[in-house]
Amino acid sequence: MNTKRNFIRISVAGITFQAGSAVVDSTTIMSALMFQLTGSSILVGAVTAILRFGWLFPQIIVGFFAQRSGSSMKYYVIGAFGRAAFMALMALILYFNASFSPTMLAIAVMLVWAGYSFVSGVVGVPYNDIVARSVPSELRSRLLATRFFIGGILALIVVGLVDQFIKNLIFPLSYAAIFLIASALMFLSSVVFTSMGEPPAAAQKPKKSSFFTYLKQGRAVFKTDRKFRLFVYAQWCGGAVLMALPFYIVQASLSGFDFAQIALLLAAQTVGALVSNLAWGWLGDHKGKGVLLRVITLGRMIPAAVLILIMATGYANANLLYVFVAVFFMLGALANGQTIANIGFLMEISPNDQRPAYSGYFGALTAPAFVLPFLAGVLASFTGLLPIFILSVLAGMVQVMLVRRIEREMAK
Repeated sequence: MNTKRNFIRISVAGITFQAGSAVVDSTTIMSALMFQLTGSSILVGAVTAILRFGWLFPQIIVGFFAQRSGSSMKYYVIGAFGRAAFMALMALILYFNASFSPTMLAIAVMLVWAGYSFVSGVVGVPYNDIVARSVPSELRSRLLATRFFIGGILALIVVGLVDQFIKNLIFPLSYAAIFLIASALMFLSSVVFTSMGEPPAAAQKPKKSSFFTYLKQGRAVFKTDRKFRLFVYAQWCGGAVLMALPFYIVQASLSGFDFAQIALLLAAQTVGALVSNLAWGWLGDHKGKGVLLRVITLGRMIPAAVLILIMATGYANANLLYVFVAVFFMLGALANGQTIANIGFLMEISPNDQRPAYSGYFGALTAPAFVLPFLAGVLASFTGLLPIFILSVLAGMVQVMLVRRIEREMAK
C-alpha cells in the first residue's frame, strides 16, 4: 500500500469537496436562501434536518451491500458524482427561476436539496471504509485536518466570489452562481478520489447473508459493543445540540443583520474551520479520539449560550455584528472538530472486516436524531427561538456526560 500517495489523493479530494460544500453550507447559504424564499422557520429547520437525515439514513442499506460484496468504491462513485449532479441541477433551477412561481421555486429547491442530501449519504460508508484501508490510524486525524485546513483556504477564496455574486447579481441568480461553483468543485473531488482505485479488502471473504440477518447482527452489535452503544447515545444528544444550528442565521437576521452581508458570516465560519484544523488533528492523534470528542462537546454549548444571553437581555447595538462574526467563527471551528472526532472514533471502534457494516448501523441508529431541526422549526413558529437554544445547551450537557463514559471505556 502506497500510504503517501493515498494520503495526498484523499487529501486533495477532500480539499476540493470541502471548498464546494462550504459555500452551500446548510447553516448559512441554504438557510438564508430558504428564509428569503419563504420566511418560514419550519422550512429553515427542514434544510438542516433533510441534510443530516439524508446523509445518515442510506448508510444502513449501503453498509449491507458494501459489507456483502467486499467492495466500496462503486458506491462511492454513485454518491460522489450524484451529489455533484444535484448541485448542478440546483444551479439550473435557480437560474431559470422566472419559470416558477415563488411557491413552486421553494418546492423545487427543497426537492433538489433532498435529492442531494440522500445521494450524499451513499458516500458515507464507502468513504470511511476506503480511507481506513488506505491510511493508518495514527495519520487519520491529520488527514482530515489537512483536508479541512487547505480546503478552508480554498473555501475562503470561493467565499470572495460568493460575496461578489450576492452584491452584484439579483436574487436568486446570485445563488445559482454559488451552486454552480459548488458543483464544479464536487465533480473535481470525485474524479481525484476515484482515480486512486480501491485498496485491497480484508483477507476475510465477504459473507453472503440476507438483509434481515444483517439487521439482526446490527442489533447484536448495539447490545454487546458498549463503546459503540455509548457513541450512538452521544450522537442522539448531538442531534439535539445541532437542532439550533439553522437558526443562528435567522436570529442574526432578526437582530438586524443584512443578508447582503451573509458572505461575512460564511467567511467567519470558514476561517474558524480553517485555523482550528491543526489543533483538532494533533489532539485526535496524540491525545485520543475520546479527548477530542469531549473538547468539541464542551465547546459546542458556547455559541448557543451566547445567543441565549443576547436574546434574554435584549442586547442590540452596532457591536452585535462582531458578536455574530465570533459566533459563526466558533461554529465553523467546532463543526470541523466534530467531523474529525466522529469519523476518527467510528473508524477506531469498527473491526477492520466489519467497517462498512458498522458505518451502516451507526448511520441508521443516529439518523432519527437529526430530524430534530425540523421539529425545532415547528416549535420556533409557536414559541420563538429562545427555547431552541436553551434545549440545545441542555442536550450538550447530557452529551458531555456520555462522552466522559466513552473515555472511561476507551481507557480499559
